[in-house]
Amino acid sequence: MKSILEFLSALEKNNNREWFNANKQLYEENRRLFLLTIGKIIKGISAFDRSISQVDPKNCVFRIYRDTRFSADKTPYKNNFGAFISKDGFKSHHSGYYFHIQPGEYFVSAGIYMPMPEALARIRSEIYHHYDDFKSIVEHPDYQKYKIKFWEDKLKRPPKNFDPDFEGIEWLKYKSIAPFHELSERDLLSENLIEKIVEVYRILFPLNQFLDKALS
Repeated sequence: MKSILEFLSALEKNNNREWFNANKQLYEENRRLFLLTIGKIIKGISAFDRSISQVDPKNCVFRIYRDTRFSADKTPYKNNFGAFISKDGFKSHHSGYYFHIQPGEYFVSAGIYMPMPEALARIRSEIYHHYDDFKSIVEHPDYQKYKIKFWEDKLKRPPKNFDPDFEGIEWLKYKSIAPFHELSERDLLSENLIEKIVEVYRILFPLNQFLDKALS
């Protein structure tokens, strides 16, 4: 991981086509290292989630090239490596497992990030009608042990067609159900990185099952 961090740090300081083209081989080498890491993570996850056992790492890793057509920021490259592991690859609309490396920002996440309106409505309905099951998952002691948080992008008011006095109404305000665990640079450089990442994903797996049930 040290090599990947060094490359991304250099890219962050030199985010232009001239530098990138001159260092294209370095990019390819570090991308291969990242793909190998994702392959090992997939193997670890497969021990408890068989749905992703045949997933190709190449179908999980996001492109480094930015789409700048509608952005004020015209820097051509992302300064991160990211992968979304799901049975349909990174374009999947199902739950999955995300891994993010960026200088000063390292985390793993699961669940579903910014689902389409119809999918989000189904998820909210599932939480509403099976709240005890959902609550037992997100209030499991391991969530506190691993300091697992949720992205705080929420509606200001309860969504329509739900009782505003519902016990779990705050959960229905979320626009994503995507728990995450922050990694330190020490974690990233540790020999036990893969094991730690897989362990966090194992804890988050029941939530993925709950979400996929809502979408099935």
